[in-house]
Amino acid sequence: MTPDEFRRYGHQLIDWIADYREGVAARPVMSPIAPGDVKTQLPKTPPASPEPFSALLNDLDAIVMPGLSHWQHPRFFGYFPSNGLLASVLGDYASTGLGVLGLSWQSSPALTEIEEVTTDWMRQMLGLSEAWSGVIQDTASTSTFLALLCAREKTTQYSLTGAGLQAEAKPLVVYTTAHAHSSVDKAALLAGFGRANIHVIPHDAAFAMRPDALRARITEDLAEGFVPCAIVCTTGTTTTTAYDPIELIAPIAHEFGLWLHVDAAMAGSAMILPEMRHMWEGIEGADSIVINPHKWLGVAFDCTLYYVRDPQHLIRVMSTNPSYLRSSVDEKVKNLRDWGLPLGRRFRALKLWFLIREQGVDALQARLRRDLHNAQWLAEQIRATPGWTVLAPVSLQTLCVRYEPAGVTGDALDTFTQAWCDRLNRSGAAYLTPAILEGRWMVRISIGAAPTEREHVAALWGAMQTEAGAK
Repeated sequence: MTPDEFRRYGHQLIDWIADYREGVAARPVMSPIAPGDVKTQLPKTPPASPEPFSALLNDLDAIVMPGLSHWQHPRFFGYFPSNGLLASVLGDYASTGLGVLGLSWQSSPALTEIEEVTTDWMRQMLGLSEAWSGVIQDTASTSTFLALLCAREKTTQYSLTGAGLQAEAKPLVVYTTAHAHSSVDKAALLAGFGRANIHVIPHDAAFAMRPDALRARITEDLAEGFVPCAIVCTTGTTTTTAYDPIELIAPIAHEFGLWLHVDAAMAGSAMILPEMRHMWEGIEGADSIVINPHKWLGVAFDCTLYYVRDPQHLIRVMSTNPSYLRSSVDEKVKNLRDWGLPLGRRFRALKLWFLIREQGVDALQARLRRDLHNAQWLAEQIRATPGWTVLAPVSLQTLCVRYEPAGVTGDALDTFTQAWCDRLNRSGAAYLTPAILEGRWMVRISIGAAPTEREHVAALWGAMQTEAGAK
């Protein structure tokens, strides 16, 4: 492709994306296709000769579009918000178009320094002190893995430089709750702790970790010969957006010398609102934090922020220094290869930089407050309607609800709940995700797509009642 062809087709692609965003509300939210429908439209072998680029653009409409569920739809209420605001899309496009890599500061100085500035902008927006240093990772799963690797090395006095965990006489333990994200289990397994050494702490009626139970379990584990290593708290759990009491847990972590990691992947965006920071009161007592601006804030996926209080500890665990990457300025700069798993990195900071500059903090705050208000409005409608129940505190923009017709209980109620949610999703009117809470199925409503206004939430409430046979 020549630069002239790139310019011509690039303009067409930008127009195609703009048209898609303008018209997405008219599409069914969930893809209606069956498994295998996309693959059957594709050739089994790659093309031997070049195809015209126009054929690729045509197939976006003919093949790709029918196979998408639309996360940018105003009636998308599934999983979590993943808002690729258009300014951030252009930042991502610029990053890909430049095609530069951050192997070291010298390999692309602007890549490193803009990442330093934008992560510090976010630190200020979140109300964190200057004690925190940030770096962009791909996902929260990677960041939690990093946190547990750092916790492991701190506890073992850097066993990686010797025989590793095989040389440890006593098993190391990670503490979390049943409502932590599944990535915590995966990170603990990959970091070598073993499933038996992930100790689940009981939660209270609001689905938050009980500090008294945590202290009791640590004390018990010490008596039994275990080595307590790390605590993973959550601000905004996946199912209910519950939040663990960090201000009560941090002193326990300090008392026993445990690493405290806080998973604020989705809810972290809300901390740009001063009135929401009570959710992570005591955060300055943590050792690491993960936040996903590629969720509710609006950065195009993938862009996760990982903050640490002791960057030198992270660097000691992650550092790699091959001769071909050394330069005369290494002592004066931040080499981001020492701040995570990959040697190289994309220019991810551009999409965060574009978003903050194009939106401004005030507009970002206003959009999040809109979603919080819409969630409270919907909760009021549901609580006021017979047969409907809000099952968990509405801390942010997520509701956990169930409709319970008279005489329908137990497994029959589970079947009923999944059925009406599936009917609603297949209708194309909205997209919700069913989930299990306390052993029973319910329906999660995650409000936060960028174009979602009160009218769309009201339409959802009407559709829910219709599909559940409640009106």
